[in-house]
Amino acid sequence: MANESRPCPCDIGDRFDYGGRGQEVQVEHIKAYVCKPPASTDKAVIVIHDIFGWQLPNTRYMADMLATNGYIAICPDFFVGQEAWKLSNDWASFNDWLKTRNAGKIDKEVDVTLKYLSEQCGAKKIGVIGFCWGGAAVQHLMLKNPHLRTGVSLYGVIKFFEDRCSLLHPTFFIFPEKDDHIPLEQVTLLEQKLKQNCKVDYKVKIYPGQTHGFVHRKREDVNPQDKPYIEEARKDMINWLNKYL
Repeated sequence: MANESRPCPCDIGDRFDYGGRGQEVQVEHIKAYVCKPPASTDKAVIVIHDIFGWQLPNTRYMADMLATNGYIAICPDFFVGQEAWKLSNDWASFNDWLKTRNAGKIDKEVDVTLKYLSEQCGAKKIGVIGFCWGGAAVQHLMLKNPHLRTGVSLYGVIKFFEDRCSLLHPTFFIFPEKDDHIPLEQVTLLEQKLKQNCKVDYKVKIYPGQTHGFVHRKREDVNPQDKPYIEEARKDMINWLNKYL
């Protein structure tokens, strides 16, 4: 890694002062944040949080944005009650913390979420997006879950699933150009493996000058030079979902 003392750069950027327009619900053994659009729909998106957990205002902001664009959005607690990472935590303990929160072991939670969306929300077409840790989880789900139609992985940690590229569903990978945690060489290698092994539609896009977390961790009014890229990535994400859901 580029910086062993800080093995994940998810704290780059601002934590939004945002309350959320949705509500918290109990979905079997986990809690979740749900936001619904004004008009009824059978389309839904599961939002997978980063290391800061399902209650991070930034992630809820993104869920609400999906609802504004016509989707039922649900962000479950994929840490299942375990504490999310805190900025006050010692980064030296991060790898031990991460061992108990495996992005490839969320299938049970996804299954109960899919059941909730189908039975309680009337959803029939369901996709998934995720950020960092959640972006890696998206790749995992695109490799194996037959019930999801598409996915968007935003700066997903490539090394978690770097040798697994036989995707089942169309998947969009969003990466910033200047991500110390995900070097461009890794992105290039991912593209090569997808080209060799992937039989479904996929896209890998790099956004100039951006850093890890740029889609949901930067505040546009503080970083005006980044605003076009933040808006472009969010629009690209919505367009991808619109195409496949």
